[in-house]
Amino acid sequence: MLDRAAELLARADAVLICAGAGMGVDSGLPDFRGDRGFWQAYPPYERLGLSFVELADPAHFADDPALAWGFYGHRLHLYRDTVPHPGFALLRTWGTEQRVFTSNVDGQFQVAGFPHVAEVHGSIHHLQCVQPCTDDIWAADDLVVTVDPTTMRATGPLPSCRNCGGLARPNILMFGDHDWVGTRSQASLDELTAWRRGLRDRSLVVVEIGAGNAVPTVRRQAELASAAGGALVRINPREPDVRHGRGIGLAMGALEALTELARRTA
Repeated sequence: MLDRAAELLARADAVLICAGAGMGVDSGLPDFRGDRGFWQAYPPYERLGLSFVELADPAHFADDPALAWGFYGHRLHLYRDTVPHPGFALLRTWGTEQRVFTSNVDGQFQVAGFPHVAEVHGSIHHLQCVQPCTDDIWAADDLVVTVDPTTMRATGPLPSCRNCGGLARPNILMFGDHDWVGTRSQASLDELTAWRRGLRDRSLVVVEIGAGNAVPTVRRQAELASAAGGALVRINPREPDVRHGRGIGLAMGALEALTELARRTA
């Protein structure tokens, strides 16, 4: 399987990387797989009896903004401090050009030097108004959120909208979210679609990494892109099966698989 996948990558003109939470695990990031996995990463929330789904609810920004910003503020600083694992750099060696489609909001691909990243669920490194008062989206580069590690609540002034002065929130698509401003994400998705259509006769390989069936957004994109004439390499230690079209499943973690594929294509 590894040799077949390596042969596809060695011949690829273009590579589309479709990544879920499993891509960041080798960088030390939690993948929030089930309540138990979430609570292992955030023990205070187990004591509080709060799950990931409950916390990733935009209603908290209205009902309990200190709780909401405690969760997202901690994640913002965690992602800023995380160094992408070597597998990110290995992905950049295949094909003459790459594009990224990801459900991750951590910004790791940008840190690793990928210039074209479609973030379908938004980015924690960008902000918007809670209301929202406008469709404005701005960078959170200078934002610092102090979080009490015992209560996991934000302390001090909370981020404010640069237009109306009200509360700001991350530009992330949350559960049951009707106020997310998706224009930034949509622009990158439109660019990705145009790129795919422009490939014409060039050889495309879709590398799907760390994307399970629980939230199938990334898998659907990978299967759609590969069904249009590309080949699919699916990297997932628990759910590697490929049932559609021309594809190879590797039951491995991201870094292990990418390291082995790089060794075979060197």
